[in-house]
Amino acid sequence: MRRLWSLPGVVLVTPTYAIDEARRNLVRPGQSARLHALTQRLVVVESVMPEPGSLPVCLPDKDAPVLADAILSSATHLLTGDKQHFGPYLRSIVGGLLVLTPSAYLVERAA
Repeated sequence: MRRLWSLPGVVLVTPTYAIDEARRNLVRPGQSARLHALTQRLVVVESVMPEPGSLPVCLPDKDAPVLADAILSSATHLLTGDKQHFGPYLRSIVGGLLVLTPSAYLVERAA
């Protein structure tokens, strides 16, 4: 995933919700400092909780803000490693976003 930060012409956007979730999942020493350094090179947008039924697909409550924030930020892609909840939508366009894993995005960019 770190390769994403060095791609020319790519603007990485993330909602505050995703940063907060990443922080909650950190367990090893040094991870917090690395996360902080990476987030300094992102465009961070405020998260919104979408109204029930307002999204084009059904997602668990914890994942709905991620999709809503990506749509509202006018992103072109939603990159996620969450195959459990976003898996059915991988390689699909959802709300104007192409949903891919980070590795699939890197492969697509290289082609």
